[in-house]
Parts: sequence; C-alpha cells; structure tokens
Amino acid sequence: MNFAGKVVLITGASSGIGAAAAVKFAKLGAILALNGRNMENLQKVAEQCTAVSKCTPHLAVGDISKEADTKKVWEETFCTYKKLDVLVNNAGIIETGTIENTSLEQYDRVMNINLRAMYHLTMLAVPELIKSKGNIVNVSSVNGIRSFPGVLAYNISKMGVDQFTRCVALELAAKGVRANCVNPGVTVTNLHKRGGMNAEAYSKFLEHSKTTHALGRPGKADEVADAITFLASDLASFTTGVSLAVDGGRHAMCPR
Repeated sequence: MNFAGKVVLITGASSGIGAAAAVKFAKLGAILALNGRNMENLQKVAEQCTAVSKCTPHLAVGDISKEADTKKVWEETFCTYKKLDVLVNNAGIIETGTIENTSLEQYDRVMNINLRAMYHLTMLAVPELIKSKGNIVNVSSVNGIRSFPGVLAYNISKMGVDQFTRCVALELAAKGVRANCVNPGVTVTNLHKRGGMNAEAYSKFLEHSKTTHALGRPGKADEVADAITFLASDLASFTTGVSLAVDGGRHAMCPR
C-alpha cells in the first residue's frame, strides 16, 4: 500500500478510529486533511502523523452536523490541495434509546451526524473524486448488518450508511470511483463514553464483549484503520460496494 502524493480527507479524525486511520495513512505517505470539532485533539493527532511522515496535515475544524461547517471543511481541503483522492467518512456518535423513549430531537441528532453529513460531504467531494478516479471509505458498524436493542437511532443510521455505500458504489463505478464501508464491532475508543456510559458501565461492557465476539475480545482502532487503508488502496482495486465486517466475528454470531 502506497499513498504517496494522494490527498486523503478524514472526518472525525480527532480520536478513535479516525485518529488511528490518520496515523496509518500518514505512515503510508498520504497527504492529509483532518476534520474534527476539537482543535486541541486534532493537533495532537497531527503531531503523531508528522512524526511518521514528512507531511503536516491540514486541520479542517468544524462540526459536520452543520451544513455550513461541512461546506467549509470541503472548501478548505480543496483550496489547500486542489484535489482529493480518498474520502474517509468516519465521524459519528452513538446514543442509547428505544422506540419508547428516543425523542425526535435525539433521532435527528444521530441521523444528522452519522448519515446526513456523510451524504452532504460525499456529494461535495464526488466531482473531484471522479477526476482523480479516487474512492470513498465509510465507517459503518456491525449494527448496520445486525439488529441490536437499545440503540435504535444508531442502528438505523448505520444501516443507512451501508445502503448509501452500495448505492454510491453502483452510481460511480462507471466513472472509476469505488465506495466501500467498514463495519466495526465493539472497538475500544471514546465513542460509548461520549454517548453517556460511565467508566464502570463501560468496563462491564468491554468485559461482556468477550462473549459477544467470536474472537473473544473487543477490537482495537488500529485494526479498523488497517481495513480502511486496505479498502482505500490499489490492493482493493476490484472491490466496491462492500460492507467489510471488522468485528471479531460478531456479525456471524447468534447468542442463545
């Protein structure tokens, strides 16, 4: 895998899977544009990237749940590099709730960040991806493949990411643009804590994950980053419309 000279834009790059993907792409020679809401965290990730490569990433700070910010992130990236080769739509949130207690406000918040913002940024970037014969990697979830109780809006948003990926893959294939997604299982990041889990609940959640994943453990952000860079690389040149489970076998399990 070699991304020398290729421009890669990653959303949600200030922590977790997005940060791990940024460092991985940097090691492989990519020219990076990193998006996130927290400048301090983005700068820390940028320093890690610079330490393993010769390029200093462009930091495109913004909340992509807001249309104006998404547009600004795209315009900054294009004005800086004049092209785009890979778009990694990673930004996302999780919130708990069922059909009995998930408000429309909560539903809209999850859908806006996890799916609508992805749609918007992809729409803006596609003309340049067509020029570069580039590709898109979306970060979905095992929840996009399987159904789980207690996170209804999140499940719907991630199922939407998978369908969005397949449709875009079919629409852009004739123009030389590939689109794929990764579907992580439980991965050790700050996602669930930001979603409201306290430290004790999160510890129990990770322990329980040993029984819900066939490989007997939760995943690591680096493992998902490896899959993202593979799908974005020329090694996956004949792969499009794929939902790649990086979930320790969780999607194949049927606990009794």
